Amino acid sequence: MPDSLLLILFDAALRGTLLALLLLLAAVLWRDRPHLSTARAGAALALGLCVQVVSSTPLFEALVPRLWQAPLVAVSVGNAVLFWVFVQALFDDEFSLRPVHGVAWLAVAALSGFNCAVSAGSTSVVAPVLIGVQRAVPLAFAVLAALAAASHWRSDLVEGRRRLRLFIVVTGIAYTVVLLAARWGSPRGQLSPLLASVDVATLLVIVAVVACRMLHLGGSDLFPSAPTRLAPDAPGPERADPALPSPLEPAPDPAEERLAVALQRLMLGERAYRTEDLTVAGLAARLAVPEYRLRRLINQRLGHRNFNAFINGFRLDEARSALADPARRDLPVLTIALDAGFQSIGPFNRAFKAGTGLTPTEFRRQKLADS
Repeated sequence: MPDSLLLILFDAALRGTLLALLLLLAAVLWRDRPHLSTARAGAALALGLCVQVVSSTPLFEALVPRLWQAPLVAVSVGNAVLFWVFVQALFDDEFSLRPVHGVAWLAVAALSGFNCAVSAGSTSVVAPVLIGVQRAVPLAFAVLAALAAASHWRSDLVEGRRRLRLFIVVTGIAYTVVLLAARWGSPRGQLSPLLASVDVATLLVIVAVVACRMLHLGGSDLFPSAPTRLAPDAPGPERADPALPSPLEPAPDPAEERLAVALQRLMLGERAYRTEDLTVAGLAARLAVPEYRLRRLINQRLGHRNFNAFINGFRLDEARSALADPARRDLPVLTIALDAGFQSIGPFNRAFKAGTGLTPTEFRRQKLADS
């Protein structure tokens, strides 16, 4: 059997495996959490990659007219935008899909489709510029995705997600840069059969790792759930479920119990949340424990996924109490925000509105009217 035929069969096997994995991932995400931005963006990216896998087949690129390839190329290049959106949704618990994400995808897809159908065979002086912009788009959005994944690294409390974040940053940037370099160095931007197989094999490895991690994390780590709150009058954090623990549950770790009590005393008694620029490392140092133990306690026992959200919960509780107090009706909202630990009025207003659905002024007016 000729080597070229073996390479074609090997490439087809790789692409078939990758397509099956992508379709499985899209189906699982859509089935389990269709209302979440993470699942929607992940499913859309998986389907977009399916189109990319088919349209980047060497025989397809060589035999199918460019006009017919244009819609598939548009979707393939648009995957750079979907990757950026997916990374934001995966690592930012407050992320929500907005019209700007759809506009960005449409703009990139329209440019790519136009270049494939028209600019690629044009002698216009504008054509190289448009094609250059199209080739720069994946790199630009890969950098944006890396910045999104790297932002708030220290405040992420989900250990599995922290590792996945690092993997996506490294492999996403590396894959994009290498693929762009390979296409820039190939005639008409088309990969040779061998490079095309290497490309799909690399993508298969990346998708397999991400899919394995996402399906393993499942609802416990990947998707948010309601956190547990520290109770002012309890010896430790309240449980979200008031039912008695099962006899099969393991006995509480005494060291964790002591840490939970110490954390409660520090947050509710000493009001450590008022500290300016408080970090996980700073709080762990005050408790004299390793940072990973504190992250694990706040995440796995109290159910919080982000350290800043955990701290802001205490700050908002104090602010709500102050705003509802008739004795402090003349105290400016800014003073209340600063006293609670917020550094400026903007973040306070946004956090307050997200937590209550009201502005601080509206909340105060409503509470004081009720009293």
